[in-house]
Formats: sequence, structure tokens, C-alpha cells
Amino acid sequence: MGRSVTKGQNDADPNVSEQQTFLVVVAIDFGTTSSGYAYSFTKEPECIHVMRRWEGGDPGVSNQKTPTTILLTPERKFHSFGYAARDFYHDLDPNEAKQWLYLEKFKMKLHTTGDLTMDTELTAANGKKVKALEIFAYALQYFKEQALKELSDQAGSEFENSDVRWVITVPAIWKQPAKQFMRQAAYQAGLASPENSEQLIIALEPEAASIYCRKLRLHQMTDLSSKAAVNGYSSSDTVGAGFAQAKEHVRRNRQSRTFLVENVIGEIWSELEEGDKYVVVDSGGGTVDLTVHQIRLPEGHLKELYKATGGPYGSLGVDYEFEKLLCKIFGEDFIEQFKIKRPAAWVDLMIAFESRKRAAAPDRTNPLNITLPFSFIDYYKKFRGHSVEHALRKSNVDFVKWSSQGMLRMSPDAMNALFKPTIDSIIEHLRDLFQKPEVSTVKFLFLVGGFAEAPLLQQAVQAAFGDKCRVIIPQDVGLTILKGAVLFGLDPAVIKVRRSPLTYGVGVLNRYVEGKHPPEKLLVKDGTRWCTDVFDKFISADQSVALGELVKRSYTPAKPSQLVIVINIYSSELDDVSFITDPGVKKCGTLRLDLTGASSTNVPARREIQTLMQFGDTEIKATAIDIATSKSVKVGIDFLNY
Repeated sequence: MGRSVTKGQNDADPNVSEQQTFLVVVAIDFGTTSSGYAYSFTKEPECIHVMRRWEGGDPGVSNQKTPTTILLTPERKFHSFGYAARDFYHDLDPNEAKQWLYLEKFKMKLHTTGDLTMDTELTAANGKKVKALEIFAYALQYFKEQALKELSDQAGSEFENSDVRWVITVPAIWKQPAKQFMRQAAYQAGLASPENSEQLIIALEPEAASIYCRKLRLHQMTDLSSKAAVNGYSSSDTVGAGFAQAKEHVRRNRQSRTFLVENVIGEIWSELEEGDKYVVVDSGGGTVDLTVHQIRLPEGHLKELYKATGGPYGSLGVDYEFEKLLCKIFGEDFIEQFKIKRPAAWVDLMIAFESRKRAAAPDRTNPLNITLPFSFIDYYKKFRGHSVEHALRKSNVDFVKWSSQGMLRMSPDAMNALFKPTIDSIIEHLRDLFQKPEVSTVKFLFLVGGFAEAPLLQQAVQAAFGDKCRVIIPQDVGLTILKGAVLFGLDPAVIKVRRSPLTYGVGVLNRYVEGKHPPEKLLVKDGTRWCTDVFDKFISADQSVALGELVKRSYTPAKPSQLVIVINIYSSELDDVSFITDPGVKKCGTLRLDLTGASSTNVPARREIQTLMQFGDTEIKATAIDIATSKSVKVGIDFLNY
């Protein structure tokens, strides 16, 4: 954390930093399964360009994004990202591949690690460990270089990093440490620096989606509740439909796709009135985020009504069920060994599954075939001494057969069964949400994120909630967050109010009150009776907080002559906190105000130290000011280093 050198009083002024102007906003959607970026020039904000098409896309998978996979050399240097990493890794000789470090779907680690630190490790496909921070920084650096290169090619002149405002999206349900971790990784990748932190905005995925959904015109979405085709486009026809075409042919040769975002509020939105509520269900590869927003007129600002909830119910859950099915048929011992001994072939098998997974649909009647890599068949025979075919016959898994072409043949029922646990979790989670009084009158449900492309999920959500609200899916649903993040970067003020995810406060001494304070907290100093460890609350968990809002408190040092004043900042997930020693209270910052240089002649009898907390995007800044000398110190709240 940068301990910034302190300037005068106006350091705490929230408007000073906003003066910086950027030529372009680049948003990075760093997803669990796939990632991408999009950008818009601040002079032409109605055009959003989605990154160039990537080489080496998979059949049956639209490749406007690239897989979130990264390959390091045996010396642990960055080698490649995305399809390139996957293909190179796949082509390595199996014995050589064991030396290389290949990582995929590693973003979930930030969500599932309880005590995330700068030293948290990830495990590569070959079982070797690497620092998570390094991997995230490599990935962001890769996107930074790709984007700057594409911008320079388009503009015909060199683009500097300082011309760019970066936006990185994260799931809203991530805890504060994970959000801070992303910012640290971005600093390490050189997107911004602690001194210039405004250059990077951490945006919450459902918020970004929400901003984009406001702009949707009717022909840019599928309204599941009105079964009919919207403006002549049937729902199967959604990709690329609508207004994108007009501009597309102009830029085709440059490979990026340009979307026009008209500076209007879409038709659906104009039906919404002050106070109307809608839910954004953001279902991606790793997590599902549910957020309820409310409209604030006249500007149509969004107010977050209900703190984001969700869980690890992304499309990865379907992959996990497929893996369980393979374990059931071929034995867990074999699958574990195969993954370690033939990591590239395992990746191949999951790619084959991915494209069939996308072909699953509620009304499908013909079976889905999944090609087993030759080395799977071969290795199984060596391992077990009998054939894959024999295993399938013996396993009595009903809906999976062996086809003569060397494929696993799954009935549609078998495939649907793999989706069921994940979809059930999402529906149940939504049911819980709809039970809440503040959610009872929701008008719309926007289904966004990569997993929202799954017809099985669309049908389940419509069946469960279609009678309560209108279920709407934007076209190009996998790019919704990316486009919304660009819009957020162009106008960060559009989100006005958030719910604080935690309770924040500082540790103080209070005058000891008999009967009110517990005796074990009594401290006698110079004849004065103090109560120690008091948690003085600045803001409570779930309280509405406007972005940029300042909360101030004034404190008096226990001794007026004190030269170094240390104020510790604490947080808790609970609302009801009295002492910093209560369970669940964590220290997350220290303000150290050193007044040794201040002239000691005019120390007033009663000193006042003003403490401010400013609640920003996903960052919170704290400042302490000595009123007599106007010396001040600032610190960012830090969840990783305490």
C-alpha cells in the first residue's frame, strides 16, 4: 500500500482527482472461463468496439472472447494466453508438457480462498504451484499490450498507457480482499499505480450489465415472456442481429466489432417509473450474482437495493458434473491419474465437452457425441487392462453409450442431468431472493453473463419466474458486461448508491461508564478511567452509501502532548459490533499521524484529530488531519496485508 506523502487539507477533496482526461476507455472482462476487452474513444462514446477476433477459436463456440488460460515456460516466464496458450500446450510432447505450467479457470480461487493474501498460490495442470498475484498480473499485462496494440493500429499512431482509463470487472459477491487483489495485480501489470489510482476503476459485473441493459432497444433483446419473435428475429437468431450490422461492414477488415449504443433510454426502460425495481442475474463461468436495482429519476441513476448475493453456481458446475460422470464410468483413480499424466489430452476432452454443452437444449431429441481423445482410450487400456467400451457396458450408467466411431454418446436426458444441480441452485437462490419484501414488486429480470446463453437455464428461469416479472435476455448476452463496463468508464457517476458490504469503524478509548462497560475493558491512565477497544462505527454493513460519500469523526488524543497518533481501522461482516475484540472483527488499515515536526509552542490544550472515510468504487480511503497544524495522512483500506 502506498503511504502517500501528505499535502495540505484539500487532499481529501473528492473532485480534485477527476480533472484527468483520457482519450479512451478500455474495459477488461476477466472471466472464469473466457475473457475479453472492449473500448470506446471518449470523443465518440456511442461506439463500443469489441476486441479483434482471436485466432484459433473452437468450432461451435463464438469467439469474441478468448479462454482464460495462461501458459508459463518451465522457467516460469510468461509464454502465451488464450487459444494460443491452449494450442501450444496441446502440441507439446507429453513428457515435455509436464515441465510447462498451464493454468485455466483460476479466477475462482479468489472467490473460494478464505484468507486471501499477496502470497496465495495457484496450482498449474502439472501440479506445480505459482503465486496467484503473478498470474493475474501476467494476464492483465497481456490484455494491456493487446489493447494498446489494437488502439495504435486503429489510430495509426502510438497509444500510451496514460491515454487509457482502465475498467476491470469483478463479481459483486467477491469479498473486499479479492477486489483489492485485482487492483494490486493491475498495478503490478502497469495499468495504473497507487499514486494514480483513478486511472483504474474496479466495476462490479452486475452493475456493468445493468448500465448496458438500460440502453437496450427492443430489437436488441429476447423477451422470453412474449414467446413471439421480437421484431422479426426469432430467439435462435439473436447473435449479431439488429443494429450492429450497419457499422459492421465498415470495420470488418479491422476485425474488431463495433456496436452502436444510442444515447437513449431503451423502450423497456421508458416504461419504468421512479422507484421501479429490477433484478440482474449475472450467471458466468464461475459464479452467479444477483443484484436488485431501483430507478431514481430524473437522471435514471441506479440505486442498489439489495446487496449482491450469489454463489459458485456458474457453468463450471456443469463441467464438474461431467467429470463426476466420467469418474463414475471409468473410476476416480483413473481420471485423477489421467489428468496428471496427460494434462493436454484432458484439456482436449473438456474442449470437446464444452462445444457439446452448448448444443444442449430443452427440446433436443437426438444424442450428443463427445469425442474421446485417442490417448484417453489408449491410457485407459494400459491402466485397467480392458477397453473403454467394456467400462461403459459395465458401468450401468443408463444414458451414456459407446458409439462405433469412438465417441461417448449421451442422450439429451443425460446432458440435461449434468446441468440440473447448477440450474437448481440458481433457481433456488432466486426463489430466496423473491421472498424478500423489498424484491416482491420486481418488474423485470435481466439474464446476463456467459451461462445465460444456455437455453436450459433460460427455460428454467422463465418457467419459475415468468409469472412474477418479465424475463429479458440481451442479444450478445456474453458481451453485456463488457459493453456496460465501457459505459461505466465513460460515466462513472451513473451508479449513485451502493450497499456497504461491511461495517467499518475505528478503535477508540471512551470514558469508562460503570454498569455500561465490561470491567475487563477498564484502563486507568493518569487517574482517568478509560474503556478500551471500543469499536466506533463509521458505516454499517448493508447501509446505503453514496459513491464519494465522506463520513467524518473527531477524536481527541488521550494526552494532548502525544506526538505520534495511531488510529486503527477495523471491519466486520456483522452489523452489531461494540468492541474491536468481538468475533469476526478484522483490522484493515492504520492511520499513523506523526506530529514530531510540528512546532510544540502552540499545541492547544485540547487537540482535535479529524478522521474521514471516503467510500469509493471498491476502494475506501481514510484520512486523519490534525486540525491545529493541518498535517494529514491518508491510507487505503487494506484487506490483504493484515
